[in-house]
Amino acid sequence: MDLQLTGKTALVTGASMGIGRAIAKGLAAEGVKICIAARRKPLLEELAKELVAAGGARPDIVEIDMMGPGAPEKLAKAAQQALGSVDILVNSAGGSKPALPIDAPEALWEESMTLNFTRIRQLTHALLPGMIGKNWGRVINISGKSEPERMIAAHPAKAAIHAWSKGLSREVGKHGITVNCIPPGRIMSEQIRRKYSPEFRAKQSAEEIPVGRYGEPEELAALAVFLASPVAGYITGAVLPVDGGMRRYAF
Repeated sequence: MDLQLTGKTALVTGASMGIGRAIAKGLAAEGVKICIAARRKPLLEELAKELVAAGGARPDIVEIDMMGPGAPEKLAKAAQQALGSVDILVNSAGGSKPALPIDAPEALWEESMTLNFTRIRQLTHALLPGMIGKNWGRVINISGKSEPERMIAAHPAKAAIHAWSKGLSREVGKHGITVNCIPPGRIMSEQIRRKYSPEFRAKQSAEEIPVGRYGEPEELAALAVFLASPVAGYITGAVLPVDGGMRRYAF
């Protein structure tokens, strides 16, 4: 299938590792000119070398901490300057910490909501005028579980992403812009390997994941690249999990 992506431009956040990295590589393979952003520049440089070695163009790199003051506006400006305009935005930056006690400091809740929702919303809204001006755009949010078993601060932020994305999709659909969310299940990444032992991963795969294994970043990236394409223009406001049918995984 020709995804008709050649010549499009994309900004991918959280591109240094895991899912964001795989999406950047997938888009580049389809002829998309990309700007990659994350905190760790050496990892972005490694990705850039891989893309060039694969025969693609060198991506533009922005080293940025999304928690910094004015980070969304700074990143939007840098990406627009590098690419001319941003057709596709992939919001893959984020993070999660262990469950919080009931008396957790307010700062921990604010930190998680800022990183996992507010910064995504601010970056998206900073780039929307350009998409509206071209009457075409794609926003893809890598979200997550929004009905957890425990009180993890990132999960209310993921629920906010889902609700905001649905509302936004209704506002911008008339401009040829789609907005979709992809909640990952257990996708192998640096964070997954750090948090879960091989023994736990094997047990969970056998007991809770119908396909019997953890997923790979490239398997989620395939959906993201499709949603970024012109051929997916009638899919918007959707929450499309890539989780191997994982049980106890509500949205």
